[in-house]
Amino acid sequence: MKIYTKKGDKGRSQLVDGSQVSKATLRLISYGNLDELNSHLGLLITHLDSHSVFEHEMTELVRIQEWLFQLGSQLACADEDMAAKLPTITQDDIEALEKQIDRYDKELPQLRNFILPGGDIAAVQAHICRTVCRRTERSCVALNDQEGLEYPAIPFLNRLSDYFFTLSRWINHRLGIANHEWKPQ
Repeated sequence: MKIYTKKGDKGRSQLVDGSQVSKATLRLISYGNLDELNSHLGLLITHLDSHSVFEHEMTELVRIQEWLFQLGSQLACADEDMAAKLPTITQDDIEALEKQIDRYDKELPQLRNFILPGGDIAAVQAHICRTVCRRTERSCVALNDQEGLEYPAIPFLNRLSDYFFTLSRWINHRLGIANHEWKPQ
């Protein structure tokens, strides 16, 4: 199979269900943002791999990458009947994220101010994942407003960005690096 097919050279792309759409549609923008998030998540995993204390978290992040692929398959399919047969994220997945957020949060000092991205490179990469996740969420909200989504993409992405924020703080905390708080002057 060739990597290039030249089928997209005129700005069109084929969805999973076979329909042809503009590459500028909200659907493609949404799963393009999701793909970017997944790539940033891969970089986060790579940065965590340089520390020997994050094996559990790396396994957890690979699981999140799998969830992102499941969500991406849903976003890449406009046919509701076909989409119903594809794997998707569930309320249980959202609750699993909430449990992880709570687990990390128990170890962290109380948050009193905004946090500036910084510290260990893995913590900064978690902040990048958070911001790309928020952009992905915004594009999915726009897609939902336009077409309606039959799966929990928006709550999942909302929770996932909270997860990345908490993870970034926790990584620095675990490594003994102070999170830099923003204090307005």
